[in-house]
Amino acid sequence: MKNVVFISPNFPTNYWQFCRELKNNGMNVLGIGDAPYDKLMPELRDSLTEYYKVDTLEDYDQVYRAVGYFIFRYGRIDWLESNNEYWLERDARLRTDFHITSGFQTEDMPRIKYKSRMKEYYEKVGIPTARYHLVDDEAGCKAFIKEVGFPVVVKPDNGVGASHTYKLSSDGELKDFLENKRELEISYIMEEFVHAEVNSYDAIIDSRGEPMFETGNVTPMSIMDIVNEEDNSIYYIVKDLPADTRKAGRAAVKSFGVKSRFVHFEFFRLTQDQEGMGKKGDVVALEVNMRPCGGFSPDMMNFANATNVYKIWADMIAFDCSTMPDGEHAYCAYAGRRDGKDFVLSHKELLEKYAGQLRMVERIPDALAGAMANQMYVAVFPTKKAMDQFYKDVLKCR
Repeated sequence: MKNVVFISPNFPTNYWQFCRELKNNGMNVLGIGDAPYDKLMPELRDSLTEYYKVDTLEDYDQVYRAVGYFIFRYGRIDWLESNNEYWLERDARLRTDFHITSGFQTEDMPRIKYKSRMKEYYEKVGIPTARYHLVDDEAGCKAFIKEVGFPVVVKPDNGVGASHTYKLSSDGELKDFLENKRELEISYIMEEFVHAEVNSYDAIIDSRGEPMFETGNVTPMSIMDIVNEEDNSIYYIVKDLPADTRKAGRAAVKSFGVKSRFVHFEFFRLTQDQEGMGKKGDVVALEVNMRPCGGFSPDMMNFANATNVYKIWADMIAFDCSTMPDGEHAYCAYAGRRDGKDFVLSHKELLEKYAGQLRMVERIPDALAGAMANQMYVAVFPTKKAMDQFYKDVLKCR
């Protein structure tokens, strides 16, 4: 029987399903988290062999001792995972310190966490990337901007999501950014602005680096703008993964040496011709994320493909293969409403109009609301036209 340590199994709230499927596959599921045991969802408690509470997951020594306790109690740990970008480096350090070889080690982190280091791995397989500059001083930044022109995008070289990401359109905005940056003590990367929408490659990869499941999503609106402007949020799981996204995703999997993981690779699809990048419609690199797409995306993948990605992931760990069928495909739409806006259709009216299409209706946790807004609606549609009408109805304001 394999021993699997799952870090923070209670957050995001849907991640208990990973634990359930591990248990169903005969795994010892050993949870480490900072929530009291009696506050865990009953479904999660039922999925865990044992739970170790720490005061805070930020304290490495406490988490280290928790893993040590599980080794003393159950023997060698076969797998350690959180499926969470925030804990990716922590997970790798724990695997390295305890010689758990079934995942990324500390030495792997630079190429998969630093946006500047990712570029060489895209270039190896012929995927274009935006020109960049590691932010230093005003003179260095202006020299780069002279080469690529305004606007430019600045973001932490090692960051999570769209936090602290900004578009700069003038010398004044550059000066303000540099002054504020001194207080943050964060290493930033500056990139030329890419006129595009975000298309992703989402996959569960086996131990040979081959896909067991593939899908993708499209984000028509910039997550950076949603966060910075506190706007509504939309994205959707595609009905069928485009061939060029599939090709780029598989090439990136090989280049980055991905094995036995759930991944979320983000690409730009150009919305206009861009010199040095490609023609309108081309796929170019954005960044890799070595974990599932955030929030409720795994559930949306299930709805769009009539499948169960939680089980496929657990099958990958237990058997390195899965017999989970790929069902009928559809578009699965996410619409997030920001509190305080005067929407034309009320919450009740939306529930009545789309009763047959809605699959999830929930409040978003504050920790995720920056990118996902406050009230979410997830619905499935057979056509993009029907989905577009749904977005209009959900987001139209007076």
